[in-house]
Amino acid sequence: MSTITVAIAGLGSRGQDAYGAALARMPRRAKVTAVADPNPERVQAAAQLFGLSPEQCFSTAEDMLAQPRLADAVLICTQDRQHVPQATLALRQGYHVLLEKPISPDLEQCKALLAVSRETGRKVAVCHVLRYAPFYRKVKEVLDSGVLGRLITVMGIENVGYWHQAHSFVRGNWRRSDETSPMFLAKCCHDMDLMVWLTGKTCLRLSSFGSLAHFRRENAPAGAAQRCLDGCQAKANCPYDAEKIYITNEKTGVAHGHTGWPCDILSMHPTEASIRQAIQTGPYGRCVYFCDNDVVDHQVVNLEMEDGLTISFTMSAFTAGGGRYTNFMGTQGDMIADMAKNTVTVTPFGGKPTVYDFNLSKERMSGHAGGDSVLLTEFLDYIEGKDCPGITSLEASLESHFIAIAAEESRRQGGACLDMAQFR
Repeated sequence: MSTITVAIAGLGSRGQDAYGAALARMPRRAKVTAVADPNPERVQAAAQLFGLSPEQCFSTAEDMLAQPRLADAVLICTQDRQHVPQATLALRQGYHVLLEKPISPDLEQCKALLAVSRETGRKVAVCHVLRYAPFYRKVKEVLDSGVLGRLITVMGIENVGYWHQAHSFVRGNWRRSDETSPMFLAKCCHDMDLMVWLTGKTCLRLSSFGSLAHFRRENAPAGAAQRCLDGCQAKANCPYDAEKIYITNEKTGVAHGHTGWPCDILSMHPTEASIRQAIQTGPYGRCVYFCDNDVVDHQVVNLEMEDGLTISFTMSAFTAGGGRYTNFMGTQGDMIADMAKNTVTVTPFGGKPTVYDFNLSKERMSGHAGGDSVLLTEFLDYIEGKDCPGITSLEASLESHFIAIAAEESRRQGGACLDMAQFR
């Protein structure tokens, strides 16, 4: 088995911390030969991790992709609206591509990338990492076994979590749909991909409702300051206070030893001093009621699938914890997939429940319930020409994007019911 060479465009929490770290653990299988990122500190860290020379390091993906081909494959982990232009350059240079989701908020761009992939004969996989998690592969196994009978209804929720919403979708990179993507596409194209893959059904019609209800200027409490550390008089009772989230919170704060995500987005080497400096001066210290965000903080989508299957799916910022919870309801039994508990519970009607427990070691469950490392392994298999029936190819991923983009269109039209065949 020959070593596959890989280039990485974008050295953030996905490109470097998730995929880069995983590649570093498989030196016999893959070797990183080039990286690109506008942050010199991140480029330097990657160069040290992978043993790269200055000639193998670039400040932009475009500069890296303008060179004669530097690797067999490239991981594109940049911002949403950069994905298709950069992937197109990569395909025309002869790279296979592993593309961070979403492909693009623009349907025509998604279709154009598929055309380039077919034209060049290069392979593209999209990072719908949850498909690769042992947790969801068990869900798929149960559904395919027929033990639930005919699947009639699915009810799911994405618990975004109050602090995750504040971090990513109010203060952070995904706060504005005109700069990145609508929130349902950015956050829930994972979930829509799961619904299509797990059920094996295509969406016929959908409608959606949602809004930016809370994180608005008019909802600021009395005495709120523009920045959390600028003498805010509402600080004591504000759960979104940046000092709480990044420093003092037991589950996320650097003072309690949490130096990974989200703190490492504020500082590459988080300490209490570096995080405090970041929230004093940077975007993550802004009051959540005085940011320039415009994406929704809650949304519900109703799907009519083939064969009469109906799906209701909710995304909400207003939860104490994160994780996905889904109830699959069939004619012979139901199944509850609870990622917060890492359990899948299958209950035949009139029978005893069977519980599959995925509370594995921290290392095996890291990275989307273990999906990150499996995704990379199967992507390498895929570009080697091995049979990978579960791979999230570009073609497979498009359906989740059709649904998520249609959901945003329906929401903007006040919940209009959209015919998906027409929309596609």
